[in-house]
Amino acid sequence: MADDLILKRAGPEHVPAIRSLSRQAYAKWVPVTPRKPRPMTADYDEAILTHRFDGLWCDDQLVALIETEIQDDELMIVNVAVDPAWQKRKLGIRLMRYAEDLAREAGLRGTRLYTNKLMAENIALYERLGYSIEKETHHDLGTVAVHMVRALDAEE
Repeated sequence: MADDLILKRAGPEHVPAIRSLSRQAYAKWVPVTPRKPRPMTADYDEAILTHRFDGLWCDDQLVALIETEIQDDELMIVNVAVDPAWQKRKLGIRLMRYAEDLAREAGLRGTRLYTNKLMAENIALYERLGYSIEKETHHDLGTVAVHMVRALDAEE
């Protein structure tokens, strides 16, 4: 069924679906982290104006998305969200690789992302995908952000 999905760029008309999907996808982390993950509280009406959103769609339903933004010579992966009913189908990995392709096509040196240190499952996944931990930064309420990077080779 994952082969039937259509990858397309989202626009302002998709903000309600982006907001809903992000809230659903990150809900499992609320009991783990000291505050709601940022994608659950983000201002998507504003973000859609400056960030790129690409989604996987099943008919008219957004089932997975990736939000990116070019920052200097890297592509920042701001948000990867997969509908809980669609998880465990490697859709997040598919979108991460898509973002890496976007970065490569734009001539960028790599991709970057931040995640909460308490989201160990995500950190392990990103490491399997070739990301390395660059540093950790401490924020409010004891939150620790893990900065991860992946250098890209144009020949990959």
